[in-house]
Amino acid sequence: MNLESFRSAISAGQLPEGLPAPLQSLWLDGGGDWEKAHELINEMDDRDACWVHAYLHRKEGDLPNAAYWYRRAGKRVSDLSLSMEWEEISKSLLGDL
Repeated sequence: MNLESFRSAISAGQLPEGLPAPLQSLWLDGGGDWEKAHELINEMDDRDACWVHAYLHRKEGDLPNAAYWYRRAGKRVSDLSLSMEWEEISKSLLGDL
């Protein structure tokens, strides 16, 4: 799956089968459901999940909490636009499939 097909799945409202939780969370967020995206990722602590968690808190505007999750993910705090960061994370995680 690439970014274009991932975005198409969001537009169609069809969650692709077999996506890891961090990508499921980005799918939910991309479809406008920040709450469910956060709920899904909230209990996870691997680096990919922490990166998505950081992005979600940055999007929420909770920058201190976002900074904590970026540290846990081993990433620097992003200065990209939120849409560009969503794309960066999605591309990275889709490349791991």
